[in-house]
Amino acid sequence: MSDLKPLVEALLFGADGPLRGDRLAEVLEVEGVVVNEVLRALQTEYETQPRGFFLQEVAGGYQLRTRPEFADYLRRLGRTRPFKFSRPALETLAIVAYRQPVTRTEIEYLRGVDSGSVLKTLLDKHLVRILGKKDVPGKPAIYGTTREFLELFGLVDLAALPTLKEFSELATDADMDESAAVLPREVSGD
Repeated sequence: MSDLKPLVEALLFGADGPLRGDRLAEVLEVEGVVVNEVLRALQTEYETQPRGFFLQEVAGGYQLRTRPEFADYLRRLGRTRPFKFSRPALETLAIVAYRQPVTRTEIEYLRGVDSGSVLKTLLDKHLVRILGKKDVPGKPAIYGTTREFLELFGLVDLAALPTLKEFSELATDADMDESAAVLPREVSGD
């Protein structure tokens, strides 16, 4: 297993996005159980040693990510820019994430305003995609989130989204501590 650690690290480091365990097993020509053991060992190793990165399960795969506490230094280096959401974009993205598959009409009904330009921006940023057409008159497009959405927010899958109860608890905690923010104003991509 220790022979595979550097190989798995190299593959994770060189990948454009999260790598699934089965894909790693295929490339390394080993059983998936072996790869999962290596991944768990690497996660433990990175958690127990002071490193500038960690291994996170995200978007159905695994990815090496920089530690959030070093985000300011990376920005100074020019490697990353904060990902800022306007309020309309965040509202629309939340509706798509929680209600998918959803049509533009349904989004606009919930928001109470036209959402065409916001949806286009989210499509351009690859956070939302067209899943198909709804089988109703006019055949409107139906929208859903993308793998990039999961990566950006560090989610394994959509089940990892906070529930409405958890959201309410966040709001209650924020009311008690006015310095806390319920929603991040900027999310840094890794």
